[in-house]
Amino acid sequence: MDWGNVTAEDLVEALREVDWSLPPRPLSEFFSRFTVPRSYAKWNSRLKCNFYYYRTNYYIMVILILAIGFIWRPLAIVAALLTALSIAFLNDSFAGTFSEKVTRTVRQFSPHLAAKMRPPLTPVIRGRPSAKRAVHICGRPRWVFVLIFSSVSFILWYASCGLLTVLWAFAIGLLATVIHASFRTPNLKARLNTFREEFRAVWRNYSEL
Repeated sequence: MDWGNVTAEDLVEALREVDWSLPPRPLSEFFSRFTVPRSYAKWNSRLKCNFYYYRTNYYIMVILILAIGFIWRPLAIVAALLTALSIAFLNDSFAGTFSEKVTRTVRQFSPHLAAKMRPPLTPVIRGRPSAKRAVHICGRPRWVFVLIFSSVSFILWYASCGLLTVLWAFAIGLLATVIHASFRTPNLKARLNTFREEFRAVWRNYSEL
């Protein structure tokens, strides 16, 4: 992939649909080789490639920085976790995996309740879905969970008086992410992983036809 031709909107859309359930990259690879980009085009391409390849590492790093910033504010830690969860629900893969695991756990105690948590079926006309299948979590539209978790986290942020602290911690986390993504040299494994993700996306779109 020529990351120089990838727009920010394309990157955000890819991060929304990509699988986030994969484990983070090893630390030996994460802190392996750093070089200064030779031009703005090289820096722009490297930044997007590393954002995509090390997405799980960056996500965990930001969460850890937020946790360190709120080590003396337990209520703010809960708010940070709820905020991170509400953001993670925006990813299709995470939302589907979360719903499946919760439904499977509930099925062990109440099969009747688990049956109600299944997503609604999409009508099929002439062998094709009549509309793009909406993402559901535990049988409810995704936006319901995003709204609930976001509202609760906002209330906890206000109650803990840690809004300024989270802004500083979040800014430090983003700065650390940008610095790493700017100087970490993409390796062959990162490029091969990008091609594999592209093939999966194309095959998924083809199977939906």
